[in-house]
Amino acid sequence: MSQQNASVKSILFALLANLGIAITKTVAAVVTGSGSMLAESIHSYADCGNQALLFLGLKKSKKAPEEEHPLGHGKEIYFWSFIVALMLFSMGGLFSIYEGTHKLSSNEELKSPLIAIVVLIVSIIMEGASLYGCITQINKVKHNMSLWNWVKGTRQSELIVVLGEDSAAILGLSFALIAVVLSAVTGNPIWDAIGSIGIGVLLILVSVFLGIKVKGLLVGQSADVRTRKDIETFLKNRPEVDKVLNIITLQMGETVMVSIKAIMHQVDSADELISNINACEADLKASNPAIQWIFFEPDVE
Repeated sequence: MSQQNASVKSILFALLANLGIAITKTVAAVVTGSGSMLAESIHSYADCGNQALLFLGLKKSKKAPEEEHPLGHGKEIYFWSFIVALMLFSMGGLFSIYEGTHKLSSNEELKSPLIAIVVLIVSIIMEGASLYGCITQINKVKHNMSLWNWVKGTRQSELIVVLGEDSAAILGLSFALIAVVLSAVTGNPIWDAIGSIGIGVLLILVSVFLGIKVKGLLVGQSADVRTRKDIETFLKNRPEVDKVLNIITLQMGETVMVSIKAIMHQVDSADELISNINACEADLKASNPAIQWIFFEPDVE
């Protein structure tokens, strides 16, 4: 399975789950008057918009290279992933904290808390299914790495965002469920307000983590460790190359740019040297289809 297919499926799972959950939560929030439920419904609508932005980023990243963008538009997905992180911070986190703070001064008890509890339990199940779908797609591209090591090293910002959103959603729903139950049992609506504030803090923390992760890709990050090691091993095993002096990689969305400086095996003519370099480039691209650009500089001791 290609990385693109894994990303599309994960985003689609999340979009369908969040749309159904958002509508259900909205109805429950109106009926119960729960601040935590309202915060959760806004979170789910924001997540739907986020998934739409990720789809847009994937589409734009496929645009062909042109004079103004000779290396293509692959990094578009990083920009839109960063926008999603900002939306999580503002529309999700800050709004939830505002709603919870507002509810702190309210003495109005929850109406029909049982409805809120049922909706939250159903939502947790649906978000769990979305998270399971995301992790299933990640497992197809992480090559036996642990999930945490994959998160630290991956260059697929869209999958990171979906994973972060789904994880935050599960925790946020759990906060809301605990808050609603405590409010119903004690008759004190302050627990509902605290739940809303807790959801907001959680979303801000997740958005900051995602923002930091995506910022590295926006600024210009190398290919992952495995890809870099594979390129180095490939070149060291080539008979045309005597010594590898330097390798620079740059992740460009799905594709990778590689710059190589190496001492080539001595040959009798410039034409033979060029032929050897061309052979190395062609075989390197064949070994890793993600490599789209190679700049090869021969050197001497």
